[in-house]
Amino acid sequence: MPVAELSRSLEPKSITSAFQHILVAVDFSEASKRALCDAIALAAESKARLSVIHVLHPDHKHAPFEALAEIDPECVVAAKRIKALMGDLAPEQTINKVLAKRGPVSEQVASFIEKEGIDLLVIGTRGRGGLQKLALGSVAEELLRVAPCPVMTIGPRADIAALSHGPGFHTILFASDFGSGSVKAVPLTLALARAHEAHLILLHMTPPMPASSGSLTAYAPATAAADEVRYWEETSRNRALKQLRGCLPADPGLKYEPEYIVGTNFLADGVLMAVDRLKVDLIVMGANHAASPRTAAHVPWSAVHEVLRNAPCPVLTVAG
Repeated sequence: MPVAELSRSLEPKSITSAFQHILVAVDFSEASKRALCDAIALAAESKARLSVIHVLHPDHKHAPFEALAEIDPECVVAAKRIKALMGDLAPEQTINKVLAKRGPVSEQVASFIEKEGIDLLVIGTRGRGGLQKLALGSVAEELLRVAPCPVMTIGPRADIAALSHGPGFHTILFASDFGSGSVKAVPLTLALARAHEAHLILLHMTPPMPASSGSLTAYAPATAAADEVRYWEETSRNRALKQLRGCLPADPGLKYEPEYIVGTNFLADGVLMAVDRLKVDLIVMGANHAASPRTAAHVPWSAVHEVLRNAPCPVLTVAG
């Protein structure tokens, strides 16, 4: 969508909640319990419906029950555990649906999202290494890739922002790489900033020019090479700043004037440094899919995953 067309579609309207129906996936780990706590708080703030899902792996012994979860003994136990957990954490919170299913996790979660019109999936991360360490196990990587709605991940350090700045999203950082995911994330980012009356910061990181760049001739004096790097950084910054400002309409309808930051750093490092310095409560990022599932899971998402593991606040990803 062209920037001008996108901006027109984002002109201020009556402010409503950004989310209507939130789904949290739990596996009863501490990480998923953190995610459930945050989902409960967000649902209460947004006046959104809240559903909870737990998926058991397929088992030939329980094959006769797969179509009828209500008579699958393990599914029945899991549903009772969810209700008991909700009773401990937020007895006043109404749950729209509690679902315990058996089957491939990503398929079951994605199917429920489509069927129920879920507009946010919340999961927890352990953050102890690669993507296979996400709270829901190896399937979490697949969930991030295939979920047909935005995904909010709650990492091991995500409680820091809530403890330091209080509940709610007071400062939202939108990290844009100008890809399709970033473009799709703009309306949701604006809706969240409006609903929470938050300070919105738009950030773009330009990767540093490699020292071995072919544009820096090996025979040029050091001062000439340094001048070329400075010129490249300045022109890249001005171009990115103009593009970043073009993401929002002339009047974005925000309580505070949005802030625009362009830096020279690798995306994950730049985002995490900005989060710490600016006391950010929520990071929003686009995540761009590649044609190959294997490539999509590892190459375009690498910076996103680095942020997920280390962010001191929730991270909301919107797939392109």
